[in-house]
Amino acid sequence: MNNNKQQKNITVASLVLMIITTVYGFGNVSVSYEQMTYAGIIWFILAGVCFFFPAGLMMAEYGSAFHDAQGGIYSWLAGSIGEKWAFIGTFVWLSNWVLWLVASASRLWISISALIFGKDTTQSWHLFGLHGTQLIGVLAILFMIVSTYLSSRGMTGIKIMSSIGGIFMIVMNAIFIIASLIIICMNHGQFAQPITGWQSFIISPNKSFQTPITIISFVVYAVFAYGGMETVGGVINNMKKPEKEFPKGLIIGSIFTIVSYVLMIFMTGFSVNYNQDILHGNANTGNITYIVYGTLGRMFGQAFNLNPHISCIIGKIFTRAIALSGLIGMMGAFFVLLYSPVKSFIMGSNPKLWPKKATKLNKNGIPANAMWAQSIFVCLLIAVVSFGGSAATSFYQILTDMGNVAATAPYIFLIGAFPFFLKKNYPRDFRVFTNFKWTVTLVVFVEIIVCTGIIFTVIEPVLKGNYMTAFWTGFGPIFFALIAWIFYEVSRRRNHLK
Repeated sequence: MNNNKQQKNITVASLVLMIITTVYGFGNVSVSYEQMTYAGIIWFILAGVCFFFPAGLMMAEYGSAFHDAQGGIYSWLAGSIGEKWAFIGTFVWLSNWVLWLVASASRLWISISALIFGKDTTQSWHLFGLHGTQLIGVLAILFMIVSTYLSSRGMTGIKIMSSIGGIFMIVMNAIFIIASLIIICMNHGQFAQPITGWQSFIISPNKSFQTPITIISFVVYAVFAYGGMETVGGVINNMKKPEKEFPKGLIIGSIFTIVSYVLMIFMTGFSVNYNQDILHGNANTGNITYIVYGTLGRMFGQAFNLNPHISCIIGKIFTRAIALSGLIGMMGAFFVLLYSPVKSFIMGSNPKLWPKKATKLNKNGIPANAMWAQSIFVCLLIAVVSFGGSAATSFYQILTDMGNVAATAPYIFLIGAFPFFLKKNYPRDFRVFTNFKWTVTLVVFVEIIVCTGIIFTVIEPVLKGNYMTAFWTGFGPIFFALIAWIFYEVSRRRNHLK
């Protein structure tokens, strides 16, 4: 009886905070502003209303039906569309985290540079004949090897670093809001990025995002910004009255998250001018967050009529603060995500599909062999991308596009499987979708949004003749889906599985 009471400890407020913590990220704000400035706002609203909210309700019903399953989304898919597609879909989901490791192992050094020097200086680094992107690639590989070794030894204390990083990030978001409001008040309502009518909210000053195709491709950025709600659906059975409390928490959390993204993108324009601070400031998707905070600090000093030197010092303080919070949070998340998705996948799927060494757990309960296999692949991918001859902007754009597409692709499986899930009629406390025909219509609509964003993200660089970026952008989900399908079929036939 006591255990049951302890399990029912998720309140509406807790759920709202969980949704915000899981989904919201300031990095998404800064990248979106770098891509579209104010023109990104409308896409965040549409993605929130048309994707985030309905998909969250679907994840809630999944979580309610499979609340005792250990495999997470693998169990959801296996119980809806069968083990084969569950294996492929979850493998693509795992690829998202693999690509996150690739990007984060590289971006980590930008955080370190911003913390030490107050700005991104990585492109001027050189050692042993290596320079810029190549040196960052080598350092990322070394960090990956050391991290895999340490996390395979069960360093649970790393989770404390992740929590500290989360607290730092909340504080930094509060500082951003307060400083932005002070700047706009001290400047008598004058925006750093002027608003020239409704066109400012439709047309981006970024020449790379002014055609219909490139604008539609931005959908994948907006959808990616709302990713992660699949982890929230699993807590529904920890609520006392899930049929009432979960929808209420989801609505509040969804609205708060959507409004937060919209306001933060809008408020970035209080201090950051696109032409001056982004276009001529050597900004890319890897360092844009530090440029935004550095500019915020500098403009904060100028708002109080401080001399340029003092304003620049304030800017560097802001940059170092966001770098420190990002570095702590990234390192904590990095160590956990090295083993958590792999372990969840292996423990949830049929052990007969895997080689015995892959399913073997060490004394710390971690699949170390599988982790090292993952680490080797990540290191190879880092080497190929960093030594591929791309400039810094293209390098981080490739990593961002790869990660965004790979993070969005699993929703094709999760959302597409939902009608099949409803036909199974699993017992669950939480039900929203009771009309099957309307549910199928909604599923098709959401699938079109996700697929359109992915397709146009891949097509856009092709139209510009940038075939290398197009290849790397579409490489992630397609490659991993093929690997998963081949691996599954070979393992199934070898073990005589159905």
